[in-house]
Amino acid sequence: MAIRDRGKKKWQFAFGMPELIKFQRDLWRDTERIVKPIIDEYEKEEFDQRIGYAMEYGLAVRVTIWDDGFTSDITGRVHYVDPITHQLRIEVDPEDFRRVAFEDVVGMVVIEMMLLEWNVKKSAG
Repeated sequence: MAIRDRGKKKWQFAFGMPELIKFQRDLWRDTERIVKPIIDEYEKEEFDQRIGYAMEYGLAVRVTIWDDGFTSDITGRVHYVDPITHQLRIEVDPEDFRRVAFEDVVGMVVIEMMLLEWNVKKSAG
């Protein structure tokens, strides 16, 4: 008589209800959410200055956007600032634009400015 031990197979979860699987995914995703950072007036003014600088010299920016508990980065050139709808139009690729609301922006960096500062520090040090 042979032993028919199936090993881990008999102890694994054989099937799952779709509702349970969806609930677990949502639960795991909720644990990774972050609270929206509070942007004060000084930071908003700094963002405005960086946008103006980048638009004047045609430099790229990296914009950090908060969306429903998660942040994402968009890198491109600021094409237009719409004061009526409070949106930025960022040219991600040639002829490919993304619209970003002002209130969703939580961080902004001018990319070429970072490289220039790094080159100056490198040559000085």
